[in-house]
Amino acid sequence: MRSPEIVAIVNPLSGAGASTDVAGRRVALLNDQFAAAKIDGAVHLTERRHHARELAQSAIEAGASTVIAWGGDGTINEVGVALAGSGVALGIIPAGSGNGFARELGIPWAPEAAIAIAIGGHARPIDAGEIDGRLFFNIAGVGIDAVIAERFNTLTLGRRGMGPYVRFAVHELIRYRASHYRVVLDGETIVSDALLIAFANGREYGNGIRLAPRARVDDGVLEALIVEDRNPIARLWCGRHLVLGTTDRAPRVFSRSIGSATIESDGEMLYHVDGEIGRARNRIDVRIRPGLLRVKTP
Repeated sequence: MRSPEIVAIVNPLSGAGASTDVAGRRVALLNDQFAAAKIDGAVHLTERRHHARELAQSAIEAGASTVIAWGGDGTINEVGVALAGSGVALGIIPAGSGNGFARELGIPWAPEAAIAIAIGGHARPIDAGEIDGRLFFNIAGVGIDAVIAERFNTLTLGRRGMGPYVRFAVHELIRYRASHYRVVLDGETIVSDALLIAFANGREYGNGIRLAPRARVDDGVLEALIVEDRNPIARLWCGRHLVLGTTDRAPRVFSRSIGSATIESDGEMLYHVDGEIGRARNRIDVRIRPGLLRVKTP
């Protein structure tokens, strides 16, 4: 039996809202596009957490040249982790709440246009970051953004969107209690009561909320940002820089390009990896992994 040239992995829930037939429509669209392009393709639906990574690994073993991830940043991360270092290209059809990684790469939200790029686009090498042994392709961080991500992830998929995210963000900006950290960035030590410690490979979380305007996915470095704590009113006021894309001009924000870092704090630290949650005790190591993933882009 002939192995498929392209394998598509579809999260039937991402971006589905209340629709019950979204999975069938996505499968049909992919099959139609494969047939029109005379491509040997296969489509698989995810059934549980981490299933996308398993399906991507199977696609690599079957000899696929491209694996498409149709879903949000979590699904894309799972597939990307499996493909990293393999030489197999990642195609992206964005269907999440923010789609920050897809926006960074210039991939359109319209499924037909995104599929066309996944089939015929340029395979571009990009960097990956690694935090606590886990790969990320967009942004990872410790602090308030991880808390917001954890709360956001408790929502059912049909209730997600910009509105709930902003409500959670405002709530945490008022009530969040910063922790004390010792951060080492390429050998330089910074001690801070930090609201946020972030490492950006891409520029934005999603929906135009731009954390690191100088970040580039293929420059061989991560942009590290340490946002020092401040009173709740100042937190809310400084939050405007995320919308304006001017965090590098905000007061009491330390930023620099780095190749490696460590974060130390007493007790457990909550962190996120492209919006997915992790926990570590006392120390977290971070590093850049240059050119680790090939992604189909316009």
